[in-house]
Amino acid sequence: MATFLYKLGRLAFRRRHFVALIWVALLTLAGVGAASAPAAGNTSFSIPGTEAQKAFDLLEQRFPGMSADGATARVVFKAPQGEKMTDAANKAAVHKTVKELASGSEVASVADPYTGHAVSRSGTVAYASVKYKVSGMELEDSSKDALKEAAKDARDAGLTVEIGGDALTATPETGSSEVIGIAVAAVVLVITFGSLLAAGFPLLTAIIGVGIGVSSITALASALDLGSTTSTLASMIGLAVGIDYALFIVSRYRAELAEGREREDAAGRAVGTAGSAVVFAGLTVVIALVGLSVVNIPMLTKMGIAAAGTVAIAVLIALTMIPALLGYAGRRIKPAGEKSKLLGGGRAPKNPGRPNMGTRWASFVVRRPVAVLLLGVLGLGAAAVPAASLELGLPDDGSQPTSTTQRRAYDLLSEGFGPGFNGPLMVVVDAKGSDDPKAAFNRVGEEIKGLKDVVTVTPAAPNKAGDTATITVVPNSKPSSATTEDLVHAIRDKGADIAQETDSTVLVTGSTAMNIDVSQKLNDALLPYLALVVGLAFLLLIVVFRSVLVPLKAALGFLLSVMAALGAVVAVFQWGWLSGLMNVEETGPVMSMMPIFMVGVVFGLAMDYEVFLVTRMREAYVHGEKPSQAVVTGFRHGARVVTAAAVIMMAVFSGFIGSSESMVKMIGFGLAIAVFFDAFIVRMAIVPAVLALLGKRAWWLPKWLDRALPNVDVEGEGLRTESSADGREGERELVRA
Repeated sequence: MATFLYKLGRLAFRRRHFVALIWVALLTLAGVGAASAPAAGNTSFSIPGTEAQKAFDLLEQRFPGMSADGATARVVFKAPQGEKMTDAANKAAVHKTVKELASGSEVASVADPYTGHAVSRSGTVAYASVKYKVSGMELEDSSKDALKEAAKDARDAGLTVEIGGDALTATPETGSSEVIGIAVAAVVLVITFGSLLAAGFPLLTAIIGVGIGVSSITALASALDLGSTTSTLASMIGLAVGIDYALFIVSRYRAELAEGREREDAAGRAVGTAGSAVVFAGLTVVIALVGLSVVNIPMLTKMGIAAAGTVAIAVLIALTMIPALLGYAGRRIKPAGEKSKLLGGGRAPKNPGRPNMGTRWASFVVRRPVAVLLLGVLGLGAAAVPAASLELGLPDDGSQPTSTTQRRAYDLLSEGFGPGFNGPLMVVVDAKGSDDPKAAFNRVGEEIKGLKDVVTVTPAAPNKAGDTATITVVPNSKPSSATTEDLVHAIRDKGADIAQETDSTVLVTGSTAMNIDVSQKLNDALLPYLALVVGLAFLLLIVVFRSVLVPLKAALGFLLSVMAALGAVVAVFQWGWLSGLMNVEETGPVMSMMPIFMVGVVFGLAMDYEVFLVTRMREAYVHGEKPSQAVVTGFRHGARVVTAAAVIMMAVFSGFIGSSESMVKMIGFGLAIAVFFDAFIVRMAIVPAVLALLGKRAWWLPKWLDRALPNVDVEGEGLRTESSADGREGERELVRA
C-alpha cells in the first residue's frame, strides 16, 4: 500500500492543477445540488420491530384518516391572575383561536378545550390539541407561522399562551462556539507548524471536504429523508478528522524535507507513510459509523452512513489535495524545525541539543511504566464511576431550555393537569378476531384502571368497522420517569393475559412508549454492536501492526476511555455537575443512543491516535531499534502532532456544546471529553507504559498468522526499494545526457 500511495502522492504533486480542479468541481457540483434541492426538516422517526411501531402501523390501516404519525401541537392557555378560563371573555378568545387553527390547509383536526374536557379542575389552564395531516418533517412553514400567529392573537387578548408538541420542532443552532472551535484549531496548527501557510492547508482541505459532504447530504435530504441532525453530525466528525488527517501528512512532509529529500519525493513519502496510517485510521472510523446500521434504527443508520461518507471524503482529500497544495506552496513550506520569518524563523534555538517534550515524556514513561500505568487506569476508573448510575431516555419538551415555548407549555400542562399529562399512553386494542370486540375494549379499560400510577383512562374509541379501538391512559408521573416505564410494561403484561382470554391484541404506543422501546432496542443492540465493531477493527489492526497484543491493548484502552467519557456525561447531564458552565438548564436521563453512538464514534477516533502514534513505533522497531527505544522514537516524531490533533478535535467537538439542541450538545461534550481521555491518558500514557512492559512480546505474531495475513506495508519498507529504483533511473538518465 505504501508504494501505491507514494506514487499517488507524487502524481498529485506533479498534476496539482488537475487535482485541484477535480475537487473544486466536486464542491461546486455538490453546492449547486444543495441549493436546488427542496428543503428538508426533521427526519421521520420509525423503529421497526418494536411494539410501539406495530401499533402505529395498525392505526394507519384501521384508522385511515387518523394520521397517526402526523405532527401534533398543544396550544396551552392560562388565565390572568384572579380569572378562570371559563370566563366569557377568555372563552371567546379561545374559540377564536380554535377557529383560526382549524382553517389551516394541513390541519386534520382541532379539539376545542370546552367540548373535549381539556380545562383543568382549577379552571386556570386549558389546552387545544391540533392534529396535522402530515409529519413534522413535511409540515410547511406557513402552517407553523399560522400556529404562532394564532397564539399571538390569544396573547393580545390577555391570556398566557404557549405551544408544545413536535409541530414547532426547529433546526438546531450551534451558535458562535462552532466558529470558536475552528479558530482554536487554526491557532494550534500555527503553533504546531510555525507557518501560517502550512497551518492553512489542513483547515482548507477539511472545509472543502465538509462542504462536499454536507452539501451532498443537503441535496439528498428530501429524497432520502435525512434530518438536520444528520448534517450536523457529519460536519462535526468530518471537520475533526479532516483537519487531523491533513495535519499528519503535512507534518510527515516537513519531516521528510528535514531529512534532505526533494519536495516531490517528500510529498510521495509523506502520503506513502502517513497516508497509509490515514487510510487505516479512516477505515476504523468508517467501520464504526457504518456499523450503527446493525441497531436497525433508520435514523441512526442514515446518520452513521452520512458521517462515514464525509470521513471517506476527508481521507481522499488528504491523500490527493494535500500533496497538490504542497506542490503549489513550493519552498514556502519549511522543513520540520524551521519557522516562517513572520513567526520568528531564522532565530537560533535556545536549547539546540535538548530533546523535545515528546521524547522526554516517553523516556520518563519507559523508566516508570508500572507507576504511569496504574495512575492512568485508576484515574480513568474514577472518572467512570458515575456511569454505574446511567439512566437512559429520549429528550422531550421537559428537557428543553426554559426560554422555549415548548418547555413553558410542558410546565403549564404539568401545573394544570399533572406531570403525566405531557406523555399520555395510547393503547390500541385489535379485536378483529374476537367474538365480542366491545366487551374486549371494556375489559382492557377496566384492567388498566386498576393499575398503579394511572390517573385517567378514557373510554374506548372504536373505528368505523368496530374491530379496533384506542384508549388514552394518563400516568401520574412524567414521561421520562422510571415509574412511567414500569406502567408501560405493566399494561403490556396485562394485555398479554387479556389477549388469551378475549382473542384480541393489546399494543401500547405514543411518543412515551416509543421512547421506551427505542431505549430498550439500543440497550439490546449495544453488546452485538460492540462485538462487531471492535472485532472488525481488531482484525484490521492485526494486519496493520503485525501483532496480536498491540490491537488487544488498543481495544482495552478504548473501553477505559469510553467508560470514563460516559461517566463524565452522566455527571454533567444527569447529576448536574458543571451544568451552568455547559448551559444545561435541565438535568435528566442521558439520551438513549448516547452509549452506542459514543462506542461507535469514539472507537473510530481512538484508533486514529493508536494508528498514527504506534505506526511510528512499529516503523522504528522494524528498522532495527530496540522496543523501548522504538517507543521513544515514536513519541519524538509523533507526540507533538498527535497532541495537536487531539486539541484540534476537542476544540471542534466543544464548538457543538453551544447548540440549542440537547442531543447535539450532549454528543459534542461526550466526544470532546472522550478524545481528551483517550489521547492524553490512554494513548500518551497507558500505551507507552504497556509497550515498555511488554518489550519484544508486544510485536509477537504467530508464524502461521504472519504467513496468512496480507502485507500492507504501513511502515513504508517498500519505499526504500522504490527510492532505489528511482535513483538508478536517475543515474541512467544522467548517463544518457
